[in-house]
Amino acid sequence: MTLQRKVLIQFAHPNIQRSRVNRSLLAQVEQLPHVTVNKLYETYPDFFINVKREKELLEQAQLLVFHHPFYWYSSPAIIKEWQDAVLEYGWAYGPEGDKLRGKDFMMAVTTGGGPQAYQPDGNNRFTIQEFMRPFEQTAHLCGMNFLKPFVVHSANVIAKEDLEIRGLEYRNLLENYLSIPLSTREVTSK
Repeated sequence: MTLQRKVLIQFAHPNIQRSRVNRSLLAQVEQLPHVTVNKLYETYPDFFINVKREKELLEQAQLLVFHHPFYWYSSPAIIKEWQDAVLEYGWAYGPEGDKLRGKDFMMAVTTGGGPQAYQPDGNNRFTIQEFMRPFEQTAHLCGMNFLKPFVVHSANVIAKEDLEIRGLEYRNLLENYLSIPLSTREVTSK
């Protein structure tokens, strides 16, 4: 019997009630049978990460997704706290650290700016992919495959119809993850 590939979404939004976009995206995927949504701010309001629990969730997953708004060209603070606590030398990386090797890692982010703002001649001067280099390097260090990010731009002004379409795309991406061989997925590093 083949182990069913599982998706672990590490969801981080410090005030989900103020984000119709992230609430909508999450609603599209949280009921999928192979998806576990770990709402970090709800689970750890005090920022004390249960490392044992988090490692168990990671070991059961094949795809790790960091889903969050794009804050100050990075992630909300709890993602950094989670990384510092959970991705330990000798477990996630290093000579004996092979627990994440071969797994997939993807970012699902929302931005306030439009796609034009994330260009060399835009307000933010760099592409989304360039801003994600630290996450890509983390994946590389842990022996993970860094997949193409799922990005929803213009979160503050996106039309309801466009948001519904993007939500269905997110759902389809995670549903199809189970059936698409790694060799056909877009991987940026290994």
